[in-house]
Amino acid sequence: MTKIHKEDSHKLKPFLIDSHCHLDMDVFDNDRREVIKRAQDAGVKHIINIGSDRKGNIKSLKISHDYPEIYTSVGIHPHDATTLNEELYAEIKEWLKQPKVVAIGEIGLDYHYMHSPRETQIDAFKKQIAIAKNSGLPIIVHSREAKNDTLQLLEKEATKISGVLHCFSGDMDMAKKAMELGFYISIAGPVTFSNAKNLREVAKFIPDEYLLIETDAPYLSPVPMRGKRNEPSFVKYTAQAIADLRGAGISDIARITTFNAMKLFKIGQIPDKGEIAYKIRDSLYLNITNRCTNRCGFCIRFETDYVKGHNLRLEKEPSAEEAIKSIGNPNLYKEIVFCGLGEPLLRLDVVKEVSAWVKQKSGKVRINTNGHGNLIHGRNILPELQGIVDSLSISLDAEDEKKYEDICKPVYKNAFHAVIDFIKEAKKYIPEVKVTVVKLPEIDIEKCRAIAEELGVELRVREFNVVG
Repeated sequence: MTKIHKEDSHKLKPFLIDSHCHLDMDVFDNDRREVIKRAQDAGVKHIINIGSDRKGNIKSLKISHDYPEIYTSVGIHPHDATTLNEELYAEIKEWLKQPKVVAIGEIGLDYHYMHSPRETQIDAFKKQIAIAKNSGLPIIVHSREAKNDTLQLLEKEATKISGVLHCFSGDMDMAKKAMELGFYISIAGPVTFSNAKNLREVAKFIPDEYLLIETDAPYLSPVPMRGKRNEPSFVKYTAQAIADLRGAGISDIARITTFNAMKLFKIGQIPDKGEIAYKIRDSLYLNITNRCTNRCGFCIRFETDYVKGHNLRLEKEPSAEEAIKSIGNPNLYKEIVFCGLGEPLLRLDVVKEVSAWVKQKSGKVRINTNGHGNLIHGRNILPELQGIVDSLSISLDAEDEKKYEDICKPVYKNAFHAVIDFIKEAKKYIPEVKVTVVKLPEIDIEKCRAIAEELGVELRVREFNVVG
């Protein structure tokens, strides 16, 4: 089992997982060991090798046995659905007993080539989903030009199991419906192709918690390796392309997709201890409390402990000294941001001490807050932040008090008006003040924009499922 060290985790280089490739294929027979070594050198920690026919399954099982970093799935590809007789069906169930089998796949539907009749594909898909349900393993789904049947079968047959739509080539609607069913979306090399506009939109849209990456090697080499045999080391190019699309760093994409793959396939050990400091792009975030004075229905803290692969569920609130130690050198980052699973201004003394230290070291400080600071402390705290805080990002999240109470469920009365007053006051003491609003159907964004303009501050609208 791969263990992730918790100490200074934000300073460690995230590794990658190729969640789907075919190293069992004959094209790798002459240099398989070298291919795996190149993957390791490129930062690929684990590889999920995918079975697709009887010969490939047997070979993949052996490869996973020979190489510690490789896991395998077993299954029959829709191209070979006609081969799934009772004997092979029984073999698949026996293969599941081997310890490095982590999924059923590659299974699904392919209406492009139609190497097997449609009804035969559907029958094989159903039978292998049944194996997954009995075993508790996820499924790896191939779907090509079979959107409606794929989604209908997943909805009807694949209840209570997870899985991934590999090498996704569908539209946005298909991605949304698959995620509603609890399925991950895996992006491969075609996202780098010049004609892949729709896929790039999907790759940009997928929430962090549903994103995987893969090579599908030896097929579909990404730019700049297009035309060459694909291999797991090339997954870094896909990761970089997705990072560029999402305005993230490749380390963020590596950490997010690695976490998701480890969670889906139950490999390695996901971070189980809350982090104080966590890096996103070129900023370092500080998670100093999980307490909050709002109970927003959209808040991620009610759904998960994790943000972009970081565990933020604190066992205890850190002291100022512990927070400072977790930062290291603040000049390594664009800014130090107080933002975690709670409201940082609940811990004003810690914020002030750490911020003053960062400024002494010539660093920049930003606080992401719900704007309840003055309510919490019963006084105007903003003069105490002057000179040690460069920027405030204040959550507005509603256009009036009634809407604010419905959405944010504050513990304080008259909280909305207090937030407005906090924004007005902040402009007197803090060089940069912005307000944010979550893009929800019930929120009137234009009215929020008008409020921001009247207050003389910039408004930033964020998707409700995008954090960090």
